[in-house]
Amino acid sequence: MGARACRARSRGMLVDVRTRSSWPRLLPVVLGLTLNPASVHSADAGKATGQQLAHDVYKGNCLACHQIPGDPSAVSLANIGPPLVHVRARFPDRAVLRSQVWDSRARNPQTVMPPFGKHRVLTEDEIDLIVDYIYQY
Repeated sequence: MGARACRARSRGMLVDVRTRSSWPRLLPVVLGLTLNPASVHSADAGKATGQQLAHDVYKGNCLACHQIPGDPSAVSLANIGPPLVHVRARFPDRAVLRSQVWDSRARNPQTVMPPFGKHRVLTEDEIDLIVDYIYQY
């Protein structure tokens, strides 16, 4: 991709601006997708792991909002939610973390995190698998 020139108005003056198109590299991030084999939608969710569910764009899709630095396969530039690091220190009680995934509005009514359990995006077993996965980081 080459640089392209454009004219922009800045404080009443026309200025030349050179930009480089970066949308092809950012497209997966913008769409909330990952280029990760673990993100492939599983037809048999009963056999899915917590990692697969967390990375799956049709299920947990955690990587759309969170980074998981402890997992090298969790490629994400997201910064909407906090990075999932030191999870045991932040949630000493695993039940509190589970309730956060089930319906985070109980702790923070202003949150943008979807209520995965309350809206039945995830089953109870799938929530447990995701909690087990992120609780290790």
